[in-house]
Amino acid sequence: MSLYVIGDTHLSFGTSKPMDIFAGWENHTAILQETWRRNVKPEDTVVIAGDISWGMNMQEALPDFQWLNALPAKEKIILKGNHDYWWTTMKKMQAFFTEHGLDTLRILHNNYYAYGEYGICGTRGWVNMEPETANPDDAKVSAREAQRLDVSIKAAVQQNLKPIVFLHYPPVYGASCNYPILEVLWKYPVTDCWYGHIHGRSQHRYAINGERDGVCYHLISGDFVQFIPQKVL
Repeated sequence: MSLYVIGDTHLSFGTSKPMDIFAGWENHTAILQETWRRNVKPEDTVVIAGDISWGMNMQEALPDFQWLNALPAKEKIILKGNHDYWWTTMKKMQAFFTEHGLDTLRILHNNYYAYGEYGICGTRGWVNMEPETANPDDAKVSAREAQRLDVSIKAAVQQNLKPIVFLHYPPVYGASCNYPILEVLWKYPVTDCWYGHIHGRSQHRYAINGERDGVCYHLISGDFVQFIPQKVL
């Protein structure tokens, strides 16, 4: 039994949003399917760190959910990305998954999932900003995301589980930071954080891969890892 992660699947089986127009994304769903089936076993768990489907609502995203549900792994734990416009309330998403027999999909939102001695924790995150110059709207969203992350980690820690954090947005990128998110990571403390969102070679070069202030960061956006699910544990 192993734990894997990948971000930014950007599926579009139910809508017209081809990713092939971007360098590095040619035929990406076929590549992802092949590498997933080669690496992930039915007893494994996979976290998908946001930007899962281009569907604008749950019904439009259904073919993408069905495609994911058919892949190996007993659980696919999904969190929200900035392009997951289909995302709605936990109750509505869970009911939709049950109605359509999507029995391997789980939502990570104000909660955690136990994995052995570890707790799978996370939230979407938000853009990095300097506190003194932050746009008030961005600051409000960032504070809410930090609170969600705190709720997720705290619940795992209360069960004596070691938190592993998964985000969509990077809390550190080049010289920029999201301090509300970082303060939550430092508070517990968290030793490993996996994130996506960053695309293209010109952007990948500014991504943090390695230790920074006690946290080891890992970029796992689909194009960066060549659409190969990355083993966490």
